[in-house]
Amino acid sequence: DVLVNGPYEVWLDRGNGLVASDVRFEDEPAVRRLAQRLAVAAGRRLDDASPFVDAVLPDGTRLHAVLPPIALHTTLCLRVLGRRRFALGDLVDLGTVHPDAAHILRSIIQARLAFVVTGGTGTGKTTVLSALVQECSPSDRVVLIEDAREIGSSHPHVVSLVTRAPNVEGAGAIGAADLVRQALRMRPDRIVVGELRGAETFTLVAALNTGHDGGAATLHANTPDDVPARFAALGASAGLDRFAADAQVASAFDVVLHLRRDARGHRQLAAIAVVEPGSAGLVVRPAWTSGQGQAVTSTPGAAERLCARLRERGVDPPPALAAPDLR
Repeated sequence: DVLVNGPYEVWLDRGNGLVASDVRFEDEPAVRRLAQRLAVAAGRRLDDASPFVDAVLPDGTRLHAVLPPIALHTTLCLRVLGRRRFALGDLVDLGTVHPDAAHILRSIIQARLAFVVTGGTGTGKTTVLSALVQECSPSDRVVLIEDAREIGSSHPHVVSLVTRAPNVEGAGAIGAADLVRQALRMRPDRIVVGELRGAETFTLVAALNTGHDGGAATLHANTPDDVPARFAALGASAGLDRFAADAQVASAFDVVLHLRRDARGHRQLAAIAVVEPGSAGLVVRPAWTSGQGQAVTSTPGAAERLCARLRERGVDPPPALAAPDLR
């Protein structure tokens, strides 16, 4: 992340927290000119009539800028995409994914269970999703739908679709929901959405409920317990009541993979949870959790439920689930 708070204050985050930079601009107009040039490169406008912009640059860098008087100084935020693509084995070596969890994740992919990767901002959701796409069978045709091309993958059969923002006249927008509908006509084996944030959520849910197994997405949620509320909010934006949203999500998604980021900036797969319908609505129950470097299964019945789903798809559960060791 590159954060510009006016001409004399620039901050960088290379993955270990924000640090002040020595970079300085000549004056306030210099920052404004840079922000406007970047907005033009993204096909957007930034001026007194449109004093803020949220866009994606041609190389995939996320751009957000705000002009005075909305902000005290011209404020510029850039999120630069990482160039390195991590495989699941790399994440195990880095300590992001416990070895036991890696076996469970491979079983989930093999069984074609639908899953959603959750966590807060900067927890590594896209990195984990990208690694899991690489674990899909080489014979699978994977259709990726993103706002920016972030899910780099070495998988041999990937079709990448990217949304398009409106032009300066406000026309020509193509949203993720439009692309999910197009993906259904492209003979996909798996549909993967980079981030669920709007109407595309229940377009994808509908697809997963009509025979498209093995789909995946990411979703912002601070804890696994927050996932039902996040889906309920997205359902409300799509005109669904809580009961209808919960029922559709419980039928569409099998597993939640939750990531967290500790105070030192270390990212870790914290929980693998099963999605179930409950008497009071959608329930997310951890079948495996990570704590202090050890694998710990939790919530009676959740691990057994995940094992049952794997067996239904002809996949033998890994030892970490089939013979849980409660510590």
